[in-house]
Amino acid sequence: MRTINSWPGGFQSEVTVSAGSSALNGWTVKWTWPGGQTISSLWNGTQSVSGSSVTVRNAPYNGSVAAGSSTTLGFTANGSAATPSVTCS
Repeated sequence: MRTINSWPGGFQSEVTVSAGSSALNGWTVKWTWPGGQTISSLWNGTQSVSGSSVTVRNAPYNGSVAAGSSTTLGFTANGSAATPSVTCS
């Protein structure tokens, strides 16, 4: 995850999902916000939230990622800019 832009009270970030030597047929990205941040708008994925934990799954059109390729999801969020550790599966 990397922050693209920030402003008082919000920020924009992106996450790149990369396939290694094998293609991906569906992907999931998870992270936990460190300080009360909330997503206000998300693109190229579908989200579910439980407290401070966020899970983003592929959209219907970008779940298949060829070996050696990648896809990117993005979002705007409320709160202070944060780049928590992300896990992918």
